Amino acid sequence: MYVETPLHPERLTVWCALWAGGIIGPYFFKNDEGHNVTVNGDRYRAMITIFFIPELNNHDVQELWFQQDGATCHTARSTIDLLKDTFDDHLISRFGPVNWPPRSCDLTPLDYFLLGYVKSLFYADKPQTLDHLEDNICRVIADIRPQMLEKVIENWTSRLDYIRATHGSYMPEIIFIL
Repeated sequence: MYVETPLHPERLTVWCALWAGGIIGPYFFKNDEGHNVTVNGDRYRAMITIFFIPELNNHDVQELWFQQDGATCHTARSTIDLLKDTFDDHLISRFGPVNWPPRSCDLTPLDYFLLGYVKSLFYADKPQTLDHLEDNICRVIADIRPQMLEKVIENWTSRLDYIRATHGSYMPEIIFIL
């Protein structure tokens, strides 16, 4: 008798962008059959091209800076090339024109806000299935009000003295990627 068990539990991989004007997403990484998949460079670039850029074009963002962490799929050479083509020198990323310090989660609103405050709300009713968790994520993100995001960005700007020193006193709108 054989009993097959998965090596790893099934997971939900979600992506969001946060800016003072709102949240773009969530985007759930799924294959063509609708099954959850992990993110890799090809899937990340496809999401940027097919989902994020069209969504971004629906918003009135004047001067945009794009910031992401140092995950391997984010910093693959072909990903950085795509992002440089899209955002020029307004890219804050490992291997980007503005190199972001590693392990600087205290400087990123996605880490100290979205993965802190909001994540606790995703699990408040103890979802038993990934579909239930996905529904919770969509609902919680949809409920975030612009006033809250404005406060998050105000808090974040107080953390950026060293970036202001290199880019002047004007801080453009920045899109944060989770």
